[in-house]
Amino acid sequence: MQSDIKASVFVAADSPDTVVNHRARLRGMSYISSASAGSIVFKDGASGATLLELKTPAGVGQSDVIIPDQGILFANQIHCTLTNVTAVTIFHS
Repeated sequence: MQSDIKASVFVAADSPDTVVNHRARLRGMSYISSASAGSIVFKDGASGATLLELKTPAGVGQSDVIIPDQGILFANQIHCTLTNVTAVTIFHS
């Protein structure tokens, strides 16, 4: 099944926050790491279950993550918390 992919940009100054305010599938992301190691945590809503936690390496640079198959389903919202990450662009449907 195919669906349209949307992009949402999220910066650390906004962290933590709801990035997508409805049911959605996280399909991938592109992030910019900082000089220190950090993490990107995705929850199903602000107080919901953690569905993905990604550790980021130390060193400024851009990395891409592709989530296989149909992605990760967030039944309520995609909520994101960044630690030592400058920004992330998520791709969702």
